[in-house]
Amino acid sequence: MKKATNLRSLAAQLIERVVDKGESLSAILPGAQKNLSDKDGALLQELCFGVMRTLPQLEALIGKLMERTLTGKQRVLHYLLMVGLYQLLYTRVPAHAALAETVAGAEVLKRTALKGLLNGVLRQFLRQQEALLAEVDQGSQRYWHPGWLLKRLQAAWPEQWQQIVEANNQRPPMWLRVNRQYHSRDAWLALLQAEEKVAFPGDAQDALRLESPAPVSQLPGFDQGWVTVQDLSAQRCALLLEPKDGETILDLCAAPGGKTTHILEIAPQAKVLAVDVDPQRLLRVHENLQRMGMQAEVRQGDGRTPAEWCGDMQFDRILLDAPCSATGVIRRHPDIKWLRRDRDIPELANLQREILEAVWPRLKSGGTMIYATCSILPEENHNQISAFLAAHSDAVAETLPQGQANGWQVFPAIDGGDGFFYAKLMKK
Repeated sequence: MKKATNLRSLAAQLIERVVDKGESLSAILPGAQKNLSDKDGALLQELCFGVMRTLPQLEALIGKLMERTLTGKQRVLHYLLMVGLYQLLYTRVPAHAALAETVAGAEVLKRTALKGLLNGVLRQFLRQQEALLAEVDQGSQRYWHPGWLLKRLQAAWPEQWQQIVEANNQRPPMWLRVNRQYHSRDAWLALLQAEEKVAFPGDAQDALRLESPAPVSQLPGFDQGWVTVQDLSAQRCALLLEPKDGETILDLCAAPGGKTTHILEIAPQAKVLAVDVDPQRLLRVHENLQRMGMQAEVRQGDGRTPAEWCGDMQFDRILLDAPCSATGVIRRHPDIKWLRRDRDIPELANLQREILEAVWPRLKSGGTMIYATCSILPEENHNQISAFLAAHSDAVAETLPQGQANGWQVFPAIDGGDGFFYAKLMKK
């Protein structure tokens, strides 16, 4: 079996699991990449993420190219066709190779009888590509977002929604956070430049954006904790928290640990408790702490029931990176568009409210809480904080840079950070 052929069939199977079975690409892709080379793993990721990003366009093209959609046991070939079309449209794989390897994928999937169909459909696309694209890139489907999400973005951000959608449809930039305990940003950048790599400083103190993404093995001192992969917007959370040495700090919903380690880079003598509800994702917190050579207490627990995981502890500062719709990080996780549902938004907003109500009493008088989400929907952000402030006379919101009194909404930007929201709450 050719490795390349296997990649196409493997991508089709993963995409089927996401679209038809509702599984998360972030959860299932690492297992599929485990036995692949770095190069093949990167191509598999590109094919899966790319199809997720452009799904409505690929679906519409297949609708034009075929009279009947493949269903039932042949459904996986529908996704194999998508993989083939994506390669022809968006990758540097030569057309003859993309076509041959995609058609061969049908054999790997034990659908040999349909190889001719795949071959015919892909060749027809190549002959009619320009006319077909002109037809399908019309109407709302050209935005590559589900209708319910487009409506919410248009209602919430009438002037910015097109910019948001455009940023969501791009490949994400790779942002790094330099560990100030070892190097200044400029000093580490000099090490990177010696490796003939280019990076650009961001507007957060330790942030650098790579000109083009690279494996972490190519980053100077990654294994020694000199640098961490973390988006620019996520880096602002610990900076806004302003942790101090000697303080007792709660990082709630902490997995995979990027913000926990950032807190400890800023305040290495702080006593940090990192809590997350997901025991599997907590393993990543332990791994990150170990790589960085840092100490924090890590516990599994539900944010709505703090007595179960911290007893009657009180905290000087709390970072609550609340569970959310993740609508600000769609470019990193394009399957969010197809996994999330409109009905999820009020349910998530209610969960956020329950967690806020439960942990606010754990903040000391005079303490600081950062409420953050990677969402761009007001129900989870400004509206959530406005309601909380109205219900709590002991809470005061600090006006943040470029933000309103009840929070700072950041939109995804093509060469900038992800979509994020921050509110800084002080307790009287």
